[in-house]
Amino acid sequence: MWTLGVPAKTRRVIFRTLVAALALAAPLPPAPADIDATVQEYLRSTGLPGAAVTVTRGTEVLHAAGYGRTPDGEPITERTPMAVASVSKSFTALAVLQLAESGRLELDGPVRAHLPEFRLADPRADRITVRQLLDQTSGLSDSTVHPFTRPQPGSLAEAVASMRSATLVAEPGERWEYHNPNYQVAARLVEVVSGLPFDDYLQRHVFGPLGMADSRAIDTADELPPSARGHLLVLGGAIAVPEPPAFGGGSGGVLSTAHDMAAWLTAQNNPGRTPIASAAAITEAHTPSPASGSYALGWSVGTTDSGERMVSHSGDLFTSTAYQALLPDSGYGIAVMTNTGLAHGDATALADELIALMTGQPAQPPNSALPVIDAVLLGLAIGAALLAARGAVRARRWAASRTGRISTVLRLLPLLVPAVLCASINQIVGALYRGRDVALIQVPYLYPTFTVLLVTAALGGVVVLIARLTGLARAVST
Repeated sequence: MWTLGVPAKTRRVIFRTLVAALALAAPLPPAPADIDATVQEYLRSTGLPGAAVTVTRGTEVLHAAGYGRTPDGEPITERTPMAVASVSKSFTALAVLQLAESGRLELDGPVRAHLPEFRLADPRADRITVRQLLDQTSGLSDSTVHPFTRPQPGSLAEAVASMRSATLVAEPGERWEYHNPNYQVAARLVEVVSGLPFDDYLQRHVFGPLGMADSRAIDTADELPPSARGHLLVLGGAIAVPEPPAFGGGSGGVLSTAHDMAAWLTAQNNPGRTPIASAAAITEAHTPSPASGSYALGWSVGTTDSGERMVSHSGDLFTSTAYQALLPDSGYGIAVMTNTGLAHGDATALADELIALMTGQPAQPPNSALPVIDAVLLGLAIGAALLAARGAVRARRWAASRTGRISTVLRLLPLLVPAVLCASINQIVGALYRGRDVALIQVPYLYPTFTVLLVTAALGGVVVLIARLTGLARAVST
């Protein structure tokens, strides 16, 4: 017998002891009220205007709610569609894995075998595999395919066609480099192999089976609905602004809700018990290759501050951010969508606080220095404007005191420095972002008050230059 002759009373004592030990080993999940309080305090302390938050554990949804308001003043609920930005890559990767599982494409076969329209100027591109698109080791780079400074495509087919003059910066499979067009090619691959537009494919094979009724995929920033648009924060206050023009089909175009992301996280954290993919496919999506380092197929692999294994991906637009994380050992899933942009990183910061709550770690306080920095930069901009006005008023006196031509030219040239910086600031910012492609229109979204200072200095320098040249011309004519 399984009891081995142990009396019933003793068995009950042993059972209760085991239950108590398991309870100590696996702490109870935080109460919804604790999650709610954490989110509310974050919004209060940072000025974040709106967020959608989901926390799951195993197959249970612990919390799914919206907070604050959209840019047009509507309350955010658990059913409000918001942009998930580059979190979209995990959806694209899953779509590709589904097609691979069904035998319709080969993950380690060349992309061109299934997508003949994928032609680059570099012959090495013929060897790029489907997997290398997904783990970002294709050899494509922002330095050769410019995601933001190229003319923006209107469809996935146009996005792939626009790459025909591109070259590679490395052999396929040699090194990892984050590059949005990798996933635009992957999404186009899904369209061609399945015969369905990308959004239709996701509706039929991902969103529909999971009950994600309010989720969909778009291609361009101008397709964002009002609820999915966002803000800049200046001096701690939220300013509603449109997302700058950009193409994000396959790489950043999914819209979802707190309610729907709960279903997505549950599916990812319960491989083998989901209608969208096998356990092997989910595991493969979460497993990096040696060449890709910590980047898997639309997911990054790392650890929490407590040392627990974590599978995650962030998403950044210029007016909104998103973050998703899975803690496979404890079964938690967290998704956060916020309507402030890349410059503030609110989705990741809020998710970090929630992960700390799940794992019993102290949370890091939000960055409170940004309003102070804004105030300093705006103060400098006012100072630059006043100095420019003073220089323009005194230009005639300055011109009258000039005698040498060379020294006069040398004194005038520094006035052009801010204008030169202003015209090339996107290239400087791109270098700071490790070679990423940055369009000039995107810089004010990243650094709004610094941009005000730089533009003020540039205009002021030009005004003083014109005033001084006018003064010199008058001095010569008299």
